[in-house]
Amino acid sequence: MSNRWDKHDRDVEEFDRPKRRTRPRTKERPDYSKLPIARVISVDRGRYRCLLEDRHVTAVRGRLIDRKGGIIVGDKVRLDGDVSGDEGTLSRIVEVLERSTMLRRSADDADSFERPIVANADQLFIVTALADPPPRMGMIDRILVAAFDARIEPVLCLTKADLASPKELQDAYEPLGVPILVTEPEADLTQIREAIADRVTVFVGHSGVGKSTLVNRLVPDANRATGEVSELTGKGRHTSTSAYAIELPEGGWIIDTPGVRSFGIMHVSPESIVGAFPDLAEIAEDCPRGCKHETGAVDCAFDDAVADGRLSPARLTSFRRMEAAFI
Repeated sequence: MSNRWDKHDRDVEEFDRPKRRTRPRTKERPDYSKLPIARVISVDRGRYRCLLEDRHVTAVRGRLIDRKGGIIVGDKVRLDGDVSGDEGTLSRIVEVLERSTMLRRSADDADSFERPIVANADQLFIVTALADPPPRMGMIDRILVAAFDARIEPVLCLTKADLASPKELQDAYEPLGVPILVTEPEADLTQIREAIADRVTVFVGHSGVGKSTLVNRLVPDANRATGEVSELTGKGRHTSTSAYAIELPEGGWIIDTPGVRSFGIMHVSPESIVGAFPDLAEIAEDCPRGCKHETGAVDCAFDDAVADGRLSPARLTSFRRMEAAFI
């Protein structure tokens, strides 16, 4: 019997290609509605730390979760698998519940890529030092723009009031209706505690402004890393390296975020900011099409509203300064 290959050998059944799957595919997604809901409190290299009732559960992303949408701190998720929280166990996030809000930023204004920061926050504390490092109104304006775009209520929290007066910043931002809280080392925090009670508050600010120090005073066992301001540059050093959600003993949550040195708002449109102020949005309806509402804009209805007393000059000045963050 010859061992040579014969062209007819390919017709033998055992050389046929595997047959296609005959099982029909389905578009129906699994029903996860009965699975437990947890809150994502931190993210680290593909591992998600979740709080489920009274225990911490480590989970990974399920394959049906959209990679683009991702999973971020503050998300409410459904967990499948081992949710005991025992050491060495791993659960799986199979569904991300609809977000009520999402705070985003870009690295800078040349970067069109949006970076989600936190989900489901209803209040944003813009933590700003009055000195060491000095306040940067441009940074405050940009974070305000991101807050208004996300429809998250902003609060300006001024720290280190023992080193400088808050009057300049109060005069600049009170006309916008932004609440302002002032504190200093060892000062009573009753006002701040009342403001964050039963809310989900994200803390955002420049490096070195005392954000993590404030968090540690509000939640003594939070153990957030703190740092000092460089004497050479006058800028804060990064201490917190990732966002972290902390449950408050009196109810509510704080989400501490890493210090930022820039806050891009490439993803925000000027129209969405006007819409955050009902009185200004009503006046803007009388503006010519494409009006950018800046100082000197031809036929801008805001100037007419100031002239006839419907709009205060201080409010318009504050709004235009904030809107200049787009330029």
